[in-house]
Amino acid sequence: MHVEPVRVAEDDIGLLESLARARAELMEQIAHRIVGQHDVLEGILTAIVSRGHGLLVGVPGLAKTLMVSTIADALDLRFSRIQFTPDLMPSDITGTEIIEEDPTTGKRGFRFVHGPVFANVVLADEINRTPPKTQAALLQAMQEHEITAAGETYHVPEPFFVLATQNPIEQEGTYPLPEAQLDRFMLELRVQYPNREEEERIVETTTSDQDHTVRTVLTGQELLRLQRLVRRIPAPKLVVRAAVSLARMTRPVDRAAPDFVREYVDWGAGPRASQFMVLGSKARAALDGRPMADLDDLKAVALSVLRHRVVVNFAAEAAGRSAEDVCEQLIGGSGWIQ
Repeated sequence: MHVEPVRVAEDDIGLLESLARARAELMEQIAHRIVGQHDVLEGILTAIVSRGHGLLVGVPGLAKTLMVSTIADALDLRFSRIQFTPDLMPSDITGTEIIEEDPTTGKRGFRFVHGPVFANVVLADEINRTPPKTQAALLQAMQEHEITAAGETYHVPEPFFVLATQNPIEQEGTYPLPEAQLDRFMLELRVQYPNREEEERIVETTTSDQDHTVRTVLTGQELLRLQRLVRRIPAPKLVVRAAVSLARMTRPVDRAAPDFVREYVDWGAGPRASQFMVLGSKARAALDGRPMADLDDLKAVALSVLRHRVVVNFAAEAAGRSAEDVCEQLIGGSGWIQ
């Protein structure tokens, strides 16, 4: 059966051009406060326009928090920062009911006070510092975009996305995120040290008396339109097949898995990885102003989608191989391109 290729509507072509211009303006505005980190910023924008969530992993002092707050400013979105600590309770995130007295009637009743999760951009700072019970308080909001408290369901504002940070070098007193919650994050973005030139610029700008203002580029309603546009970007069958093949090859029980995956991997990525790779490919194409995703887009997002979803075994640890090493070797091959 012959199937006509999907094409982008004429109205969407104009939106694509607007998105490409907005992306350039966003990067320009963010550069007023953030030096370098281009790949990380591109990853955050990819997650945002995909309606996904991001996990930022990096040592302290690399401006992870500043990145998120700056992007919220440039998007004219309500920003909320939650500092995760061992004594943080779920109600500290979602909100709680309080008893309130009506001054006219004297009657008392319960009123729900919204917690910091009721924002457009939620920064979960050092998310691995709080116990699983509190980490799980974010799960429903991240997946269903709603919160259930005291038997009532409350919707979080749209657009909504969570950007969490994690310190990879400090393990004492931390609670590693369970795989079920890691899977909720579309991308894991590694924040690296700046190079020498960038570090010199950072020191110069942060120790001066300059006012680093950020101009609003997009409103929340405009961002919602662009998120819907990304969903309408067509992904060729070749890209969909490649994403599914790549995800399946991370599973040691799958016949397509190469020998090094069978040797080093305990658990591979689930179907959500395939979905996010295709969605991330569409987002990258849209941010470039292109009307269709391709294999280069898929290859660009694959590592960030896969590395926190692959669980390696003791043989990998003994050989000094991490999940990222395995994923890089897999993506570097050609077996997933069909």
